[in-house]
Amino acid sequence: MVVRFPFARTLCLVLVLGATSLAPAFVAPALAQQIEPPSPPGKQKKLPEAPSKLPKVDRSKNLDFLFGALKAAPDEASAKHVEARIWAIWLQTPSDTASLLMARAKTAVDAQKIEVAIKLLDSVIKLRPDYIEAWNRRATLYYMQNDYARSLADIREVLIREPRHFGALAGLGMIMQEVGDEKRALEAYRKALAVNPHLEKIPDQVKALTEKVEGRDI
Repeated sequence: MVVRFPFARTLCLVLVLGATSLAPAFVAPALAQQIEPPSPPGKQKKLPEAPSKLPKVDRSKNLDFLFGALKAAPDEASAKHVEARIWAIWLQTPSDTASLLMARAKTAVDAQKIEVAIKLLDSVIKLRPDYIEAWNRRATLYYMQNDYARSLADIREVLIREPRHFGALAGLGMIMQEVGDEKRALEAYRKALAVNPHLEKIPDQVKALTEKVEGRDI
């Protein structure tokens, strides 16, 4: 039997956050399409993730342009189209070897062999440390294992490479909410929405947390 100590885990998270200094002041670090409340024991935990079907994109496509289009999208359908194109660029593998390892990692996850998947992602990161999606997926797997310290460390690596990664910011918010740090959770969700105003369910999280953290408007 493994006995968990919530205080110790929270302290570990504080140390991880305190040791990282990204601008802006809070550590903004996996993925975002849908966001769910904290999972009870025994229920599979899920971080936001990319759409299952992605469009073909040019690797040289300007992400700055796409992020601008995402903010300016007039409706949900248009926003989802732009969001999918951003995900498609993020998910493009930098080499055939990385592509093979990522495919094997997905197969391992589907077979619920999480430790195998993590080792495969370790290899991708060692081979291509600038490939954001390898860090992002490993962060997701650590989150599923309740290993929040390692998940946060990987989220940090994602945001060092792409500070606008709305999925990573949403994932950070979920972790902070689960450990009871509602202020940091609110900050993360707000940053995610600043990049992608069309994220599902996050506005509801922001509204609820704003009332709890900052109180109702008089």
